Amino acid sequence: MGPVEHTLFAFMSGLTACGLVGAAMELMSGRRLAFAEPYVSPKHMLRTLLATACAGPLMFINDALDSWREGHISTLVLISCGCTATIWALALGIALIDIASRADALLVSANF
Repeated sequence: MGPVEHTLFAFMSGLTACGLVGAAMELMSGRRLAFAEPYVSPKHMLRTLLATACAGPLMFINDALDSWREGHISTLVLISCGCTATIWALALGIALIDIASRADALLVSANF
């Protein structure tokens, strides 16, 4: 695979993980994903970090779309938020692939 395929694979991995985690969080809480309670809380920082890292692009897009519909942000800012969420999903995919490859190396070295 070339660099384009690697990039697309990482992006799709991040987008898939983001969608799965986001859908599970919405099903468990019964609320739409957003940077608000019950997903983001100053009392539960570890949970907030994990939720934001994994489902953050969807939270970001949901909040940006809500702000755009209410007229708080322009279309150009909405496009910028979409680009940021895309880069975030790519970074998430790269991180997940790296974690998976390191876990595989640890399992192989431990003779599992």
